Amino acid sequence: MWRMARPRKPLLSRDRIVEAAGALVDAEGLEAVSTRRLAAALGVSGPSLYNHFRTKDAILEAVADAVSARVDLSMFDAVGGADGDGDGDGDEARRGDRGGGARRDWREALHAWAHSYRDALADHPNIVPVLARGPGRRPAGLRLADAVFGAMTEAGWPPAHATRIGALMRYFILGSAVASFARGFVDDEAAYDPVDYPHLGQAHLLAERRREVDEGAFETGLTALLDGLSLQYEALREPRA
Repeated sequence: MWRMARPRKPLLSRDRIVEAAGALVDAEGLEAVSTRRLAAALGVSGPSLYNHFRTKDAILEAVADAVSARVDLSMFDAVGGADGDGDGDGDEARRGDRGGGARRDWREALHAWAHSYRDALADHPNIVPVLARGPGRRPAGLRLADAVFGAMTEAGWPPAHATRIGALMRYFILGSAVASFARGFVDDEAAYDPVDYPHLGQAHLLAERRREVDEGAFETGLTALLDGLSLQYEALREPRA
C-alpha cells in the first residue's frame, strides 16, 4: 500500500495565514501587510494565498475577527433586569436564572466585558482601525454585537436604547485603544516651561506612569458612562413603577 510522503513544510491554511498576518500587523502596522510579505513569511508562493483569501483586505478582516474572538462574552449569559423582569420578582430573580445559576446585573456585565475587550485591543492596537469599521460579516464581531444587544434587551432596555449602548461602548473602548494619553507627553521636564504651561509641572512624569494613567482614565470614564446609563435606566422604569 502506497503512502503519500508528508510535506516538508506544513500545509497552508487560513489559520496559518491569519496568524502570520496578525504577527506582521502587531510588529509593523497595517501598511506592512502584503501578499508578498506574507508569502515569504509562510514559505509559499504569493498566488497560493488566494486559495484561502481573495484579497489582502479579506486577510485583515480575518485578523480583526480573530482579535474579536478573544473577547470574553460569558458575562452576558445570565443578565437580568434590576427587578428580575421576565423571571419572577426581585430578590428571587437576582438569586438565580432559568437554569438555577446566579443572575448578573447588566451594569456589572458591561463593566467586565469592557475590560475584556480593552485587554484584547491593548495586545493588538494596530488592528483597531479595521475593527472600527464595524463587524461587517465577521462572525466573532457579529457574535459580540449580538451578545451585548441581547443582554441589554433581556435586562429591560428598549431595543433602541440597547442599540445606542452597544454603539456608545464600542466608541469608548475602541477610542481608548487607539493611542496612549500618557505616552503623548515627553519625559523632558524642560519641555514644560512654567511660564508657558503653569499647570504642566509634572507632565514629564506621565510617560513613565503610562499604564497607571491610561488604565485609571479608562476606569474613570467607564464608571462615568455606567453611572449615566444607570440614571437613564431608572428614569425609563419610573412610569412602569
